[in-house]
Amino acid sequence: MIAHYLRHLGVLSALEERVRFARRRFGHYDLLDFAVVLLGYAISGEHTLEAFFYERVQPFANMFMALFGRDRLPARSTLSRFLAALSQAPIEALRSLFLEDLLARPLEKEEKPGGAVGSARHLLVGV
Repeated sequence: MIAHYLRHLGVLSALEERVRFARRRFGHYDLLDFAVVLLGYAISGEHTLEAFFYERVQPFANMFMALFGRDRLPARSTLSRFLAALSQAPIEALRSLFLEDLLARPLEKEEKPGGAVGSARHLLVGV
């Protein structure tokens, strides 16, 4: 669901276009391949990247990557090299991209005055 939503909003294509890394490719993998793994880990609730990457995703790795339009899960050693070579610049570019996207869309729809949500908020906040 998240992969479809990110693709629909154009976040994945924006990530490919705007986030640059000194090494454009790591063998057969692009920056997006690693970003997909890290996004999946961030939303997975797993305590470690290793648990997410090797225990949860590995049995259905190709299907997981296909959700994001990618061919295959990066190899363990390739992911390790990528993370070791990651500098602050692409991290900041990624942070900026997600912040811009967050600010471009409200987190909740505007409420109508006197609606049920407004009334509930009034009771909870005491305003």
